[in-house]
Amino acid sequence: MDLDGRRESTNVEDRRGMSGGAKAGLGGGIMGIIIALVAMFMGGGDLGSILGQMGQMGGITMQESTDQNGQPVEFSQEEQELATFSKKILGGTEDVWSKIFQEQGLGEYKDPKMVLYSGSTSTACGQGQAAMGPFYCSGDQSLYLDLSFFMTMKQQLGADGDFSYAYVIAHEVGHHVEYLTGVLQQIHSKMARYGQGSAQANKESVRIELLADYLAGCWAHYDNARFGSVQDGDLEEAIDCAQKIGDDYLQKRAQGYAMPESFTHGTSQQRMRWFKAGYQTGDVKRGINSAMQLDYSQL
Repeated sequence: MDLDGRRESTNVEDRRGMSGGAKAGLGGGIMGIIIALVAMFMGGGDLGSILGQMGQMGGITMQESTDQNGQPVEFSQEEQELATFSKKILGGTEDVWSKIFQEQGLGEYKDPKMVLYSGSTSTACGQGQAAMGPFYCSGDQSLYLDLSFFMTMKQQLGADGDFSYAYVIAHEVGHHVEYLTGVLQQIHSKMARYGQGSAQANKESVRIELLADYLAGCWAHYDNARFGSVQDGDLEEAIDCAQKIGDDYLQKRAQGYAMPESFTHGTSQQRMRWFKAGYQTGDVKRGINSAMQLDYSQL
């Protein structure tokens, strides 16, 4: 991915090197561990829905992380490069989505904030932890990212490459677009009526996630048109990443079989298809209408 000369977003709060002392854990027993592991590989959406599955969490206190000699933690060159990369991707989403909102009559685009953190951190949605993977919190209109997730993608899933990392960030920004357009609130309201964790609520969650994949594709469409950022092999990286964070792929990898009634993000085929559709068309309203109106079996 070509980011030469691209600006870094200033809508970033860097909390790396700050550790959170949790007052409460991720939930009880092995089920909490399973949920955390699955969420870690999914690039989950609004933290509010994740907390609904895990149970209410306590607050945290923040303190500076230090090494064994009591010195502030120093980050590796690789992590610093990932931080710079993430800021440039966020900057690109700001430029692209501001123009899309204006040109497609979606109102005013309000930039989200990106919080870089290590381990755990406080959010307006509750306590966030790295085990959840990157997530978006509508309560403070911020996306949260522990950069170690990219290493997890590479080492545990074999999903590597700068464009696959960009896709993850763009997916979370997609949830912000859903929030600004009111889609996120509408679907969350339906999920609450069905009951968190129910099969029907899970189907509505799939709508949210597939639309975020589509919106990530729309961003890539316009970012490339404006900046010429997409290089040979980039789309293949993003599609490979989408394939490896599909519910069916992850469940089969973890337990040998898939349980469709528990899917919350969509199958590998769905995630790849929706991302590609967004990239090919760049039609935001079409994607929103499709996500909201199609029967679940047609998604």
